[in-house]
Amino acid sequence: MKTQAVIDHITAWLKDYCERNHQKGFVVGVSGGIDSAVTSTLCARTGLPTLCLEMPIHQAASQVSRALEHVSWLQARHPKVGLERVELTPVFDQLVTTLPKHDRQEVMDLALANARARLRMTTLYYFAGLHGYLVAGTGNKVEDFGVGFFTKYGDGGVDLSPIADLTKTEVYAVARELGIVESIMVAKPTDGLWGDDRSDEDQIGASYPELEWAMDLRDRGLDPEAMSLTERQRVVLAIFDKRKAANRHKMEPIPVCEIPAGLKG
Repeated sequence: MKTQAVIDHITAWLKDYCERNHQKGFVVGVSGGIDSAVTSTLCARTGLPTLCLEMPIHQAASQVSRALEHVSWLQARHPKVGLERVELTPVFDQLVTTLPKHDRQEVMDLALANARARLRMTTLYYFAGLHGYLVAGTGNKVEDFGVGFFTKYGDGGVDLSPIADLTKTEVYAVARELGIVESIMVAKPTDGLWGDDRSDEDQIGASYPELEWAMDLRDRGLDPEAMSLTERQRVVLAIFDKRKAANRHKMEPIPVCEIPAGLKG
């Protein structure tokens, strides 16, 4: 990959899209992870105002410190980068006390994890509306189009997706070229929705390089039965296929019930 050329291309694309749509800048949720660090840096490189939002909900201290370290690094290099810290923990806790309980704890836990992402999306759009900014998404290609590892109308609720055509491996390559802070470069990827230290790999059951391999195999239309796959590769492929099938509704347009003309006459 021609990394610097990719960086320049995304930066120009962001600036062009923003100006053509008569918007003033970008708002990005920063989590202390690699994807949000790269996205916010690419937005800042446009020279347009870029507002970083740090929105903890029972967040691990390490995630918060990484996010703030990144924003400090970004502000030292780009004068139009701003920071807003919105403590959403009490909002989330109040929501939890208001909602009915469910008899299956794991079902309720997942619903509440997704509620965290949707609270953050609502907050991002609040600030976007105040300033006339676009909400820049932080999803990468594997998450957005491979296994659907995102919350519908949570981190999936954005105006534009600058890194959604980059695999996680490619995101790391871009991050190295940009000089993203080391604490983020070495941190294990996590969605930060659970209030503990579980990683994306813990949740999915496969690493991003493994998922990239499976996605490439399926995209190329290769027949795994005609290949000499290891037992681990077969497990990873099954994980990829199962998650893609289960999350397909996130990756396709909202279905519209079209009414036959004869019923409207």
